[in-house]
Order: sequence, then C-alpha cells, then structure tokens
Amino acid sequence: MNYIITSESVTSGHPDKVCDQISDAILDECLRQDPDSRVACECLVTTWTVIVSGEITTKWWVNFADIARKTIRDIWYNSHEACFSADDVSVQVLINSQSPDIAQWVDTGWAWDQGIMYGYATNETPNFLPAPISYAHKLSKRLEEVRQNWILDYLLPDWKTQVSVEYDENNKVVRIDTVVISNQHKESVSNEELRAGIKKEIINFCLWDLIDKKTIIHINPTWRFVLWGPKWDAGLTGRKIIIDTYGWVGRHWGWAFSWKDPSKVDRSWAYIARYLAKNIVSSGICEKCEIQLSYAIWVVQPVSIYIDCFGTGKVDTKKISQVVASNFDLSQNGIIKKLDLKKPIFWKTATWGHFGRDDVSWEELDSVDLFKELLK
Repeated sequence: MNYIITSESVTSGHPDKVCDQISDAILDECLRQDPDSRVACECLVTTWTVIVSGEITTKWWVNFADIARKTIRDIWYNSHEACFSADDVSVQVLINSQSPDIAQWVDTGWAWDQGIMYGYATNETPNFLPAPISYAHKLSKRLEEVRQNWILDYLLPDWKTQVSVEYDENNKVVRIDTVVISNQHKESVSNEELRAGIKKEIINFCLWDLIDKKTIIHINPTWRFVLWGPKWDAGLTGRKIIIDTYGWVGRHWGWAFSWKDPSKVDRSWAYIARYLAKNIVSSGICEKCEIQLSYAIWVVQPVSIYIDCFGTGKVDTKKISQVVASNFDLSQNGIIKKLDLKKPIFWKTATWGHFGRDDVSWEELDSVDLFKELLK
C-alpha cells in the first residue's frame, strides 16, 4: 500500500534561519582568528532588534554587531519594505567567556558530556537524503536564486517550502503528491502574477519530472504574505533542527548545530554519524542506514555503536559495526581531525540543511571501499 511522507524547508530570510546564520557567522570569524576558539553563541531577532548572547573564549577581538549587520544585509533585509533592515536594527551583545569548569574538560579532547547521536543516509536521492527533505531544500535554493537574480523582482526574503512524497509498498519514490510554498512578497504584485511566476520558475523548474496532473499545489494559501520577517515573527537560534537534518525521516537527538564550535559534541558527533551512514550506503551494502553513537562523559570512545539497515542490508549489521569500531577514531579529537572541523566553514551550513551538500567534509565518500570489502 502506498504512503506519503512530508518535509519542509525554509530560506535564509526565515527569522530562525537569520539567527542561525548570525550565530555561525560569529563562530566562523572566531575560528578564522583562533582555531581553538570556544563558541556557544545564540541569537534572537525581533522587531528592529538583534540580541547576541552566549559564552565565547577566543584570542582575538570580534565585532559582533558588525557581523550581525553584515549577515542580515547579505540576506537582503535592507529595507522597510522587507520589514527588517541591517542599517536600522539595534544590536545588543551579551557575551561572557566559557566557564573554566567546562574548559578543563574540553581541553582534554575527551567527551565532556554524555549523548546519543544519529546519522542517516538513503540511496533514494543522489545526495543520500530522504526525498521529501531533499526536494524541499531544492525548492528553497531555487527560491533564493530567483530572488537574488531578480528573475521575479517582487520576492522578499522570508519563505517556507513543503513537499509531500508518495512511496510505493516497496519504499520507492513514485511521485510528488503535494507542494506548498508560502513566500513573502511586495504588496504591488497580484496573487495571479505571483502564483504563475512561482509555479513556472520554482516548482516546474525543480520538480518537473515528479509532479503530475494529480499533484496538489498550494502557493500562499492565505493569499497575502507581505508583513512578515523578523519584525512580525521573532526568530531564535536552533529552532529548525529537523529541517537541518533529515526532515522527519530518521531519528533526531534533539540538539541544535548552529552556534556551537566543533568541541561541542552534539555538532561533531552528528557530523561523523552522517559521514559513516553515507559511506555505508554508498558502498552498496544496504539501501538505507541509520547509525547511533552513544557517548559517556570522560570516556574517550563511544560506549555503543548501533546500526540499522531497515531490512535492506546485504551483510550482518554487527560486521558493519565492527568495521566502524576498528577503522575510525571516534574520540572527540579524532572526529575533529578526521573532518577538519576547526576551519571557518559553518556559516554556509546554516541554510538548506547540514547534510546532502557537496561543500563539507562530512559528506565526502572517501571510505566507501572500506565497507565494500564486506561484500567479498
């Protein structure tokens, strides 16, 4: 019996994503000056106000207000018509240094907290993400491209997309059942013009091979989406954790990425878990894979490694776990070294998800042959 799974994405102008980008832009600047910086930087945006807070320890001075304004300006929140402007916002900075009691644990490179992280991959899309979240991100990326290249000059920054994918009884993608796009726009455009433009330049451009005559399309179901953005919808760092990962497919550990430097276990462990799951699936030993890594405070390596191939595996999952445990240093320092995480690479991950990208180390497929050996 066929079934439907839905995922959503948002563009860079969504208030929560504005916050994620500011937090990770500050992280990148700290790492650019001092690769050993400790950063836990959270952000809130609301009516003409940005609040930057948290704990940061770094060897160099960072102009937090300038970074926040530059990030907002790069999103194109630069006018009252967009309901938010980089030149007019008040930026409040409430930053402290990292507690020495925490630092003494982090300095060792061992796990300074307990936690359970998940990584997931599936071969149903070229980027090894579940189809619903992959297609939702594809729409969001195209929206940004169309807006920033003035292809549709009536678009403003705050957007949401949603895609419902139909699967058959063999868990294969059949078609797209429903597409929802809610987009901020200039008041001057008519609903007819806006909907025709979005359907042509966004939906048909991205999903032409999967939509059909039965596909349901909702574009701005409330008709009007002018007064939006941070002025009308407060944003907060770390509130889009499902969009950042696998879109309601696969399990989530409940913690956010943006605002944390790589010494924070909930970022680095999740990245290595995705790396392993993707290389396992790419090797051909299974069609989908979820890996759980469990850690204990002050214990160097994971206390457990659990792998589930959801009945698609060609080899015993215990053998896969043994390959992982024997060939990868899954300590905190080992993960940071393997994925080269002390570089200023995180701002770009704050939009369109942290996974399924081609510009980050945890998406590389350089361990595929290791798992292929299990087929012999």
